[in-house]
Amino acid sequence: MFTGIIEERGEITAVEPSGDGVRVTVRGPRAVSDASHGDSIAVSGVCLTVVDQGEDWFTADVMHQTLAVTSLRGLAAGTPVNLERALAAHTRLGGHIVQGHVDGTGEVLAVVPGAQWQVVRVSLPTELAPLVVDKGSITVDGVSLTVSAVSDASDPAPWFEVSLIPETLEVTTLGLRRPGDLVNLETDILARHVQRLLAFAAPTSSATDIPATPESTETPEGGSR
Repeated sequence: MFTGIIEERGEITAVEPSGDGVRVTVRGPRAVSDASHGDSIAVSGVCLTVVDQGEDWFTADVMHQTLAVTSLRGLAAGTPVNLERALAAHTRLGGHIVQGHVDGTGEVLAVVPGAQWQVVRVSLPTELAPLVVDKGSITVDGVSLTVSAVSDASDPAPWFEVSLIPETLEVTTLGLRRPGDLVNLETDILARHVQRLLAFAAPTSSATDIPATPESTETPEGGSR
């Protein structure tokens, strides 16, 4: 479990084939400062498991499924990544509840500089659009953000916008993003649960749905009416 508050910007130092996936080595001194074998670290929003580590680096295996649905399939040595260690129970929840289970990817459509912030518009896979609301939470490349605008429900090409403050631009990879870049998206877990519950909700019955009970053609004594 994570909060989407990035602790440091790390760097991929190696990507090696491993079965049907890859093994990545990530430089992140803070991320491994108290890490142990088997610990979880979010790499640009993807929860990965530490399999080896050194003084300022760790390695993790990325399976084929993860490569297929996230932007990690484009990793190469030198790629900057956002790093966050798993949430400790005694710390403040500064962002929102993030699982590190990416729902899909979006494409950066526009980057508009502002006086003190930067507005970024990102495309949304159609199936994720109902889960993203104005002023709601979303995770972009592991960063907990507040949605500042969304496309209309009837828009055939859904999108959302986030407004990035200078701190976010400086300490995460989002300040490096340009139109055409792919980013990892994780929607709010509460929205996903609500959607799933509604999928199982029984349709509401109305009076017109209830078949009428046919009248008996016999009297209580058994005779005909």
